[in-house]
Amino acid sequence: MTAYLKSNHGDGTCEAPSQPPAMAGIEILNKMPTQNKTTGGDEPCCGPPPGPPAGPDEKPGYRIFSFVESFVDTPVGRVPRIKSRWDRSDWWGTIMARVGFARDRYRVAPGIYALGRPTAASPVLVTGNYKLTFDTLRKGQSGLDAWLLVLDTRGINVWCAAGKGTFGTDELVARIRAVGLGRLVEHRQLLLPQLGATGVCAISVVKVTGFKVIWGPVRAREIIPFLKNNAAADATMRGVTFTLAERAVLVPVEFYNFRKVLLGALLAGFLLSGIGSPLFDPGAAWSRGLNVAAALLMGMLAGCLAMPLLLPWLPGRAFAVKGAVTGIVAAVLVAWMAAGGALEVLALMLLTTAVSSYLSMTFTGSTPYTSPTGVEKEMRTAMPLQALALLAATAIWITAGVVNGGG
Repeated sequence: MTAYLKSNHGDGTCEAPSQPPAMAGIEILNKMPTQNKTTGGDEPCCGPPPGPPAGPDEKPGYRIFSFVESFVDTPVGRVPRIKSRWDRSDWWGTIMARVGFARDRYRVAPGIYALGRPTAASPVLVTGNYKLTFDTLRKGQSGLDAWLLVLDTRGINVWCAAGKGTFGTDELVARIRAVGLGRLVEHRQLLLPQLGATGVCAISVVKVTGFKVIWGPVRAREIIPFLKNNAAADATMRGVTFTLAERAVLVPVEFYNFRKVLLGALLAGFLLSGIGSPLFDPGAAWSRGLNVAAALLMGMLAGCLAMPLLLPWLPGRAFAVKGAVTGIVAAVLVAWMAAGGALEVLALMLLTTAVSSYLSMTFTGSTPYTSPTGVEKEMRTAMPLQALALLAATAIWITAGVVNGGG
């Protein structure tokens, strides 16, 4: 039954196998437990030892996730019983993940979980250990008694993990064996999300483990109707959508991911704006730098907000082209607002368009419109053009500063 989550170092890697692992439903605290040389027991590495555990499932250096309401005895050991409803910490964690904060560390321990009051005949739902995926699955199954088999996808959602191979055949087979699934359920069926199909070879799974793979619906909320319909999916359950709401929810994380680049670009823009016939003019750096800042921000809004919201209606197939279209519109607004000569306006327009086109490509991995080969082809074509536009904008901007004496 025991399933383990290794120490996460915040850089997306999991290592330190010499440290004690965590059981499903239990989170390792920031300070890892160590062996007490005096008593031989586990205790936190720093500070005074904690008080006595509140129950048999607690131990020093660990804490039970808030979504675990109890533990249930099974033929494979004690299994955490999880809630189908979200609490405050789940909602807050979802908001933070949606805006990008600590997104790489938002994960749960792989292993087996009980939802409701499952028996040996209850279905087994397979998912990944990205907590937003895990939470979405359990929230959509209110009233269902089921087992949740959580794979170690390194904190990545099922669709992306399937493409990367972490939601794959080897991990699924290893997790079935690790939790002793054959002793937990009397049937030999697994319900996997359809979007994980690219990573799992169903034939290999049944040959090695005896468990048959059933491909479930795209959305977690359709699992109960799917099961009630004798595991038969209708057209709506198989279709992948990308509605306005589904596109809008992706916007905040792109702004968050671009924040460091934006700060660096703003600093460079103010510095380059001060170059003139005097070596450097602080007044020009500020006044002209504000125009650069406006161009960068408008390009960001065009690429990270306008493009995904208007995606179906923008011309062209390539996201870089769609982003260039919204960027040109934003560039016209920048030109109308900016104070400066023709050279400066041209530079600002090139900058706005290039930024919008580049940032639009970050959505290629979030949509059902693209393929890996198509994305690679688009990037090979678009990125040199975007870099050329950025270099041209920089050269023209500096030239305009020199010609106009920095003012």
